[in-house]
Amino acid sequence: MSNPFFDLSGRVAVVTGASRGLGQYFGRALARAGADLIITSRTLDSLEPFQREIEALGRKAVPLELDVRDHASILRMAARAAEAYPKIDILVNNAGCNVRKPALEVTWDDWNLVLDTNLRGTFFVAQAIARQMIPHGYGRIINIGSVTSVFGYAGLTPYTASRGGVKQMTMSLADDWGIHGITVNCLAPGWFRTEQNKTLYENQEWYEYIRDRIPLKRPGAPNDLDGAVVFLASEESRYITGQTLLVDGGISTGATRATVAKK
Repeated sequence: MSNPFFDLSGRVAVVTGASRGLGQYFGRALARAGADLIITSRTLDSLEPFQREIEALGRKAVPLELDVRDHASILRMAARAAEAYPKIDILVNNAGCNVRKPALEVTWDDWNLVLDTNLRGTFFVAQAIARQMIPHGYGRIINIGSVTSVFGYAGLTPYTASRGGVKQMTMSLADDWGIHGITVNCLAPGWFRTEQNKTLYENQEWYEYIRDRIPLKRPGAPNDLDGAVVFLASEESRYITGQTLLVDGGISTGATRATVAKK
């Protein structure tokens, strides 16, 4: 590559939640920058198409089963990752879920599902992989948050709580593990169309509502995340840790813009 700081050749990245959506965006970007991958999902079969795609790019992709709500599953994944590669350099902590309901309709089980997946699971995956990074004195951990890490939306209370927690947790882990040469940052996408939210994009009224509140006047496209994830995984970000990088077209600058403009 023309810039060696962004060259991930020889690096190994774990990408969780890689069977679809943002996890695949992140994995493709890292593979194109030269990294080999460990890709995870709750079912191995769901990873086969993506594994073939990464291998077609000339990179390795080792599929591993992982349920981030199950601590034993996390530990098994980490042990198998260590068997597959002598050193893990990068973790993209992406696995997540959402429940869209008005706050008065959120159940105990809804809350546990979202927080156990997005917050508790993110922490224990980071912990398991950090244990492998520490002996080598090097690591890049990228926790995936959301614009809701800093910004609230009605109907998303468990999700915003979990993503806000990821932001705060990222800062604590950065302070904890910096002495070991590990950076920990939060990459927070705005509105990107994924399998999880595709029905929203089919609602023209909702789409126009969101689009009008994004300063760049469009939702995110897949390659809008490439530069950010490669940057945080690379040597170029070596003195950046504990930070939240919003890739959101500017929507976090203020959701009332469209309303004010019409007055």
